[in-house]
Amino acid sequence: MQLCRFNEGRLGIVQGGQVKDVTEALDVLPAYRYPLPCFDPLIANLKEVVARATELLPAAKTLALEEVSLLAPVASPGKIIAAPVNYLKHLAEAREDAEIHHRNQVGEIQRVGVFLKATSSLVGQSEGVALKHLNRRNDHEAEVVVVIGKKGRDIPAARAYEYVAGYCVGLDMTTRGPEERSFRKSIDTYSVLGPWLTTADAVSSPGELGFRLTVNGELRQQANTRDLVLGIPELIEMASSFYTLHPGDLIYTGTPEGVGPVHPGDVIDVSVDGLGGMRVQVRAA
Repeated sequence: MQLCRFNEGRLGIVQGGQVKDVTEALDVLPAYRYPLPCFDPLIANLKEVVARATELLPAAKTLALEEVSLLAPVASPGKIIAAPVNYLKHLAEAREDAEIHHRNQVGEIQRVGVFLKATSSLVGQSEGVALKHLNRRNDHEAEVVVVIGKKGRDIPAARAYEYVAGYCVGLDMTTRGPEERSFRKSIDTYSVLGPWLTTADAVSSPGELGFRLTVNGELRQQANTRDLVLGIPELIEMASSFYTLHPGDLIYTGTPEGVGPVHPGDVIDVSVDGLGGMRVQVRAA
C-alpha cells in the first residue's frame, strides 16, 4: 500500500494517478496528552490505520494526484538518521573535490558512523527546497529512506527488516562548508521526504532498488541500493547500537556519486523504482 499525507494533513491511499481520501482512518489513533510521545503516532499504529483505510477505500472520495499538495508522509519523526558516504564512488568523489570536503576528513562510514539531522528540516515535495547561504554551494543528494516501524535497540542485522514500516524517496540537501554535517544539513526544507510511504509488504527487494535524480532534466545521479557500503540491515544494526529506534524514525541511507549544486529556479526530480518520484522546486529562502 502507498499512503500519502496531502493538503491540510489529510490521509490518502495512492492508486495509479489517483488519491483516495481515507482521512477518517486517523480516528483509530489513540488520543495523547502531554507529555507527547517521542514517536510518530500514525506509524506506531500503522496496522490499525491500514486496516481501517482498507475498509473506507470502496466509498472514498477520489482526487487526481496532480491536484493535491503532497506533504512529508511521516509527520513527526523522533529522529532523522543519515548515512554519510555510503556509496564507494561518492566517497572517492568527496575526497577528491575540495568544494565538497572543505579540508574536513572524509572517513569511511564504518569508522565515522551515522549522524542526525534536525526534524525541523523535514518537508514534503510540494513545499520545495528553500536555499539558504546562497554565497555557498548547495548540493542535492538522492537517497532511499527507511521508515522504522517499531521500537528497538541493539537490533541484529538478521532481524532488521522486522523493524521496518516502509520506504520513501528522499532528497538530502546540504550546504557545503567547514562545519559539521548535521549543522549544514539541518537547514529548514533540507530533508525532503515523499512522495508517499510505500509499506514494507509492497517492497520485495529493498536491497535492489534503482534510483535516479535529474536537475532541469539533466541526469545527475543514478545508482542502486545493492551498491550501498552498509546495506539497510547493517545501517539499522549500527544506528540501534547507539540509539533506541522508535516508530517513525527515518534513516536516509546515503547518496551515490554525482552530487552537484542547485540554484533558485531549478527543478529536481528524484525517483526510486517501486516507490514513486518527487518533483521538487528550488527557491531562495
